[in-house]
Amino acid sequence: MGALDAASLVGLLADDDRRLVVAALTLGASDLDTVVAATALPSERASRALGRLVDAGLVVAGSDGGLAVLGAAFQQAARAALARPPREEHADEPAARRKILDAFVVDGRITAVPAGHGKRLVVLDWLVQDFEPGVRYSERAVNAIIERRHADPAALRRYLVDEHLLDRAGGEYWRIGGTVD
Repeated sequence: MGALDAASLVGLLADDDRRLVVAALTLGASDLDTVVAATALPSERASRALGRLVDAGLVVAGSDGGLAVLGAAFQQAARAALARPPREEHADEPAARRKILDAFVVDGRITAVPAGHGKRLVVLDWLVQDFEPGVRYSERAVNAIIERRHADPAALRRYLVDEHLLDRAGGEYWRIGGTVD
């Protein structure tokens, strides 16, 4: 049987008898007789619960022939449940750039400004794509464009100027750097 997912595990453990059987096995019971003794369940109910757990793959025969809970099933189900689905937001980017953008840009918003210079340049280059080369922008327009991407337009505007992606003079800004498609 394949790996159990979190929903299947929860379904298996939603039954009181199966939970008791798992607890007994976890605490050292290794066959039907010791499960019955540990749980005080009637033999028929313990057998039915044990059979369901074996069929699902949560209980397996150990190397000594005794029954045991497959602890790795819980770890695998937790990892699968917590795994992030693959993101497609930056799918058209080269792998190294995509990794950085996936870490710092979610749903078109910069979630954090990277502390590392190289990573910050990748995020700033992504941001400067919102500015058209050859177009002059007022500070208010620059702020409005940046605010769509991040809550602190003043800091990002300074970064863009400091990294020579935007230039400014006379209250106007224009794009002077960044990648061009």
